[in-house]
Amino acid sequence: MYFFTEKTESYVREKLVQESLFQIGYNKTMSTPVITLGPKVMPAMAKKSGGLAKNKLNRIYEKDCIAFMDELSEKVLDVVVTSPPYNIHKNYSKYKDNKESGEYVEWMGMVAEKSKRVLKDNGSFFLNIVGAPSEPWVPFDVAKEFSKHFTLQNTIHWVKAIALPKDSTETKSNTNGLNGDISLGHFKPINTPKYLNQCHEYIFHFTKNGTVALDKLAIGVPYQHESNMTRWKTKSNKRDRGNIWFIRYENKQGAFAPIVHPATFPEKLPYLCVKLHGAGPETVVYDPFMGIGTTALACLRLGVSFLGTEIDPRYIKEAEKAILKRKTDLETSKSNGH
Repeated sequence: MYFFTEKTESYVREKLVQESLFQIGYNKTMSTPVITLGPKVMPAMAKKSGGLAKNKLNRIYEKDCIAFMDELSEKVLDVVVTSPPYNIHKNYSKYKDNKESGEYVEWMGMVAEKSKRVLKDNGSFFLNIVGAPSEPWVPFDVAKEFSKHFTLQNTIHWVKAIALPKDSTETKSNTNGLNGDISLGHFKPINTPKYLNQCHEYIFHFTKNGTVALDKLAIGVPYQHESNMTRWKTKSNKRDRGNIWFIRYENKQGAFAPIVHPATFPEKLPYLCVKLHGAGPETVVYDPFMGIGTTALACLRLGVSFLGTEIDPRYIKEAEKAILKRKTDLETSKSNGH
């Protein structure tokens, strides 16, 4: 609260009240005007989610993630889920994806260190990463660097494409199996005789102490046979999904020839990660490398708050367009009773 002389009152009214950022009133025991924060500021500052002002949430900041995390208070985030540049010479429009391996791993270690400070004690960090075929150890080097700050609680394998031969699907109760061999999903072919196509990536689940309880059945899958409910003494017809997640791109462009961003993950990936950790109305999710907003879209779908950082304004613009469309779609669906 600040006090002004009568000479400054007209200036204050003109410059501040017109913008609805402040309100002017008179203290009952004083003759000088009193300026207080107005309706555009007070609600945002009064309502906080885990120590973060509401008006700071659900935004993507054009900023380096390390600098951004330095500005946050301690222990304000519930979940960090991200897919950083893999250092495999992707053609980003601003970032150079060709660091020396040691420099790249050190940089990822800085991201881990800063994340630990802003993550709650029961928070989760889901790191989606893969290495180039010629440098297969890089994901593990990064995981090892993260282990200086976190505990690796789970290792999830994101299967992007899989081939299922007919005989592999035959069971005692279904001797016919599939009608024939089948291939599911999309991947970018590797045109060399030395390396196999990369049909999976890692999702390393880090926590501070390795003991964070997860909402496993929130992303559970049905038992194949109801007799398993009796066998495992459970009333739920769902079981733990496990650590092999088949998530296909919505179209082959996502895997083979992205148009705007050279390395996106499907929306279902962050959706499952956040839901596995546990999603509530006060949950705050941060993506340090937000790209074109995939994590934000997953958060909108789940009804949780998000924060994102991205250094490329072009990607932010694309993300904001996608976010606006998703909000419109959700409002339309809600008004239609869905």
